[in-house]
Amino acid sequence: MNSLGVYVHVPFCAGKCPYCDFYSRPYRKADAAAYVRAAAQDMSRFRDDRFPADTLYFGGGTPSLLPPELLGELIAAVRESFRLAPKAEITLEANPNTVSPARARLWAAMGINRLSCGLQSAESGELQVLGRRHTPEQAALAVQAALDAGISNISLDVMLGVPGQTAESLRRTLEFACALPLTHLSAYLLKPEPDTPYWDSPLLRECPEEEELAGLYLRTAAFLEEAGFRHYEISNFARPGFESRHNRKYWLCQEYLGFGPGAHSFFAGKRYGYARSLEEYISAPGARPIVTDAEAGGLEERILLGLRLREGIPLSLLEPLEPEARAAFLRKARRLESGGLARLSERLSLTPEGFLVSNAILADLLAVLPEDVGTLANPSCDL
Repeated sequence: MNSLGVYVHVPFCAGKCPYCDFYSRPYRKADAAAYVRAAAQDMSRFRDDRFPADTLYFGGGTPSLLPPELLGELIAAVRESFRLAPKAEITLEANPNTVSPARARLWAAMGINRLSCGLQSAESGELQVLGRRHTPEQAALAVQAALDAGISNISLDVMLGVPGQTAESLRRTLEFACALPLTHLSAYLLKPEPDTPYWDSPLLRECPEEEELAGLYLRTAAFLEEAGFRHYEISNFARPGFESRHNRKYWLCQEYLGFGPGAHSFFAGKRYGYARSLEEYISAPGARPIVTDAEAGGLEERILLGLRLREGIPLSLLEPLEPEARAAFLRKARRLESGGLARLSERLSLTPEGFLVSNAILADLLAVLPEDVGTLANPSCDL
């Protein structure tokens, strides 16, 4: 079998950012220790099969909050249950104020070789509006601490559409980020989610209007390309050879297994998910996640996810379609190309302008597919 990705959701934060919809709970060491024991037991059911894995991603929450000894236990549990490749990409998400030289050295000794750090903005006022607990200076120090420890694959997140953000303030953030020794940068549009404080906050009136937001996105793409970062996915930019290997598995419909409350998996043609409940995860360690989609990984998903990537999708992917549906799809694709929203050759891919309106593009393209196009994965196994 192909190598898996392994995702571990660490559901602890020092405090909840007002825009965040990811599952997390306040950090308590006793809860963290119980969670690590439960996660290790959860992973252990794969031990006999020795599944090969070549990426490991600790997301959250704030995984860097875990004491190094507990993080080390999690990594050991992964190594015991999976054949982790010698050059596996091992990513740790971190908030800048949780990174210290001592911790970075311990992380590197555990095998962590990629750090994904949440800068969001280099403007102090914007950080306050976002409820962040770090300063721009702490972000720079975090990057340097990781580099000094031998972790040279470093990514930063920045956010577009922050209340009060302007083209000038965004440019200063991008200049700040690009002055650091980064290999990767993610630029996400602020998207208010239900059941978060931002959902009905008056602050949202200060967010850039839609047309201005589109301009911020296109300026970001152009700025980062000029700085040597290739725009390889809607929200992601990397120096050559430093694309996120783990996240590419999601976009290419490759298999991955997730552990922890709120974590998801895609395996053998099915998608699975755990309840967003730390108590439930701890009280029933090793319980199977629930099936959320029994026929996943089909043509529609491969188009939907593949068009997030700059490389797009090969037209050979359309071969299962009847000639009429294939011809209708290609007509729509040619119109997108003539409008500057896509590139069409032996592959179909979106331009940055196309990425901006990708939801509408995908809805239009997928409308030509028959209701049942079948899956392209093997549904014979189960978790």
